[in-house]
Amino acid sequence: MGGMTEQGAVHGWLTDMDGVLVHEEQALPGAAEFVAELLATGTPFQVLTNNSIYTPRDLRARLAASGIEVPEEAIWTSALATAGFLAEQHPRGSAYVIGEAGLTTALHDAGYVLTDREPDYVVLGETRTYSFEAITKAIQLVARGSRFIATNPDPTGPSPAGPLPATGSVAALVTRATGVEPYFVGKPNALIMRSALNRIEAHSEHAVMIGDRMDTDIKSGMEAGLRTVLVLTGSTTRPEVDRFPYCPTWIKDGIDDVVPMVRDLA
Repeated sequence: MGGMTEQGAVHGWLTDMDGVLVHEEQALPGAAEFVAELLATGTPFQVLTNNSIYTPRDLRARLAASGIEVPEEAIWTSALATAGFLAEQHPRGSAYVIGEAGLTTALHDAGYVLTDREPDYVVLGETRTYSFEAITKAIQLVARGSRFIATNPDPTGPSPAGPLPATGSVAALVTRATGVEPYFVGKPNALIMRSALNRIEAHSEHAVMIGDRMDTDIKSGMEAGLRTVLVLTGSTTRPEVDRFPYCPTWIKDGIDDVVPMVRDLA
């Protein structure tokens, strides 16, 4: 599946985090070496996550605890992408936010006022504890005309006890009550890829996206014009790949198999 390698040298890398670099807080084999190789070669990169709970500082500390040293500025979350999108669409607006520090901090830093009084937007993100009261308020505000934005469409998130309801599920509840669909900023929206590329001043034809999910990582990477690597350490299994109407540029067993590619494609 190397048919797109003629696009030329790779000057930037984007990679998903969960299922690629870490699994349940544990570093996956080759993850620390992959990041170290990028840093050693001075290759620009961004670690992407649809999780909007944590700030880049939080995530840097969590990755460091698992043995992966990623600079804070190399972490790009759906919360940051959402804040950037809103700052461009409606500068210095207002929002009612359901989410945690990753999202509220990003919006605050983008110049947004957080309020439940006639906000321009209702912004739904990830949180460990969804409040029925907060969801009710979101429904009422959307019904009254606030525009509806969600950080990502993931219906569930993992936990040791099993799946937890995530942003996509709660967004569906608001949509069912109001008839209003949200605009999702995170993967599989190619918008998050383009904003990450802009951060490292890379062009899509000279960049690669690594992910473990065909329906989010590979789809959004492909739609943004990047070459893609599917690693088999997360959601999508090799037999499942053929069910999709698109395919990754490369399939690798894990991130350790991607390490040599950093120099080979440079």
